[in-house]
Amino acid sequence: MDEKVIKRLRRHKRVRKKVSGDPERPRLNVYRSLNHIYAQIIDDTSQRTLVSASSLEKDLRGQIKGGNVGGAKVVGRLIAERALSAGIEAVRFDRGGYKYHGRVKSLADAAREAGLKF
Repeated sequence: MDEKVIKRLRRHKRVRKKVSGDPERPRLNVYRSLNHIYAQIIDDTSQRTLVSASSLEKDLRGQIKGGNVGGAKVVGRLIAERALSAGIEAVRFDRGGYKYHGRVKSLADAAREAGLKF
């Protein structure tokens, strides 16, 4: 495995020791690949994904091109809309070991603007 990936997974482990989702405040997890970005809202007590969104969805294919900053904003708005319609108003943010910068930051800011609290 690449050294960068190992370092990110180590950072993610450290974050996961502190951040865990429960039914009142589930965890908003972000995964960023080279070309796309994915977001899930997870309840760790029941180990279930409650809501998810990604830049690969058919609905978004015409709007965005991959997982760039603009695409991350669209995915952030979409995850917030789906969460609010599912009755989830507040979440704990799990950046997945990535820096809070660029695509991860724009996804979080867009989700906040759309009404999600964290």
